[in-house]
Amino acid sequence: MERTPGELRSLGLVEAVRARPGLADATFTDAGDLPIEPGFVPDPDRRAKNLARICEFLPRERDRVVEILADGPNAGPSRVRLFVVGGDCTSHAGAMAGLSAVDPDRRLAIAWFDAHGDFNTPSTTPSGNVWGMPFAMLCGRGDLDLVAACDGPTVEEAHAALLGGQVLDEAESRMLSGSAVSHFGAGMLATAGGMAALAGWASAVATEVDGLYIAFDLDALDGDDGWAVTMPEPGGLSLETAVAAVRTLAGEIPLVGFGATAVTIANGDAPRTVDAIARLAEAAFGD
Repeated sequence: MERTPGELRSLGLVEAVRARPGLADATFTDAGDLPIEPGFVPDPDRRAKNLARICEFLPRERDRVVEILADGPNAGPSRVRLFVVGGDCTSHAGAMAGLSAVDPDRRLAIAWFDAHGDFNTPSTTPSGNVWGMPFAMLCGRGDLDLVAACDGPTVEEAHAALLGGQVLDEAESRMLSGSAVSHFGAGMLATAGGMAALAGWASAVATEVDGLYIAFDLDALDGDDGWAVTMPEPGGLSLETAVAAVRTLAGEIPLVGFGATAVTIANGDAPRTVDAIARLAEAAFGD
């Protein structure tokens, strides 16, 4: 997954985003890739694989986000907003750290689109994969070093929502159920009532926060549709429902950033996946 940003760029992602009608008046600055060397490294740790490497990476991502955004306007129609392309989902934890560091007094909400909860900790994970933990990390839960590396907590759980989550580990599911995080399933969001509930959540949260970051793991989309994602799961969101959900959220809470992660080019229809990311970006940033 660490190679995905460069691969997506070579497949024309930037051009596809710029070509979306709703982004015709937007100005884009491509800040390039943040180096990750040596990339994937096998690690037998059952609690938190590559913990030290990830703890080194996240502050570098935070500082890069600050460098990109600090000098830009942060209010009005010309404000600078962040578009992150991963990589795995830990990218979102680093992005949130950067967004918080740019304006420490700003209160942020997060909408986490994912077929998986990403709400594990080293004490609950069955795999040890840290990319199953970043949603919990940025909420301030988990290993102290990982939470500190992403400056967690960068969001209150009452201002966080999981959208499309369907494959949850038992302990993870219990933690989410006992938390203040809201959960909107794929089947629910496919109904008018579900979308109205999402709009109601966003409207209520908008009175308590200053901005929203949307973290979109592409495996939130229905795995039966052939998307080029790392861990496809059947029964997820249709692209049309996902676009409508992103547009609903961005219409209620001022958007500060959007991130797309967990693509693996060889696993499906890459050009169609590029187009899906562009459509989701248009829903987030458009008009």
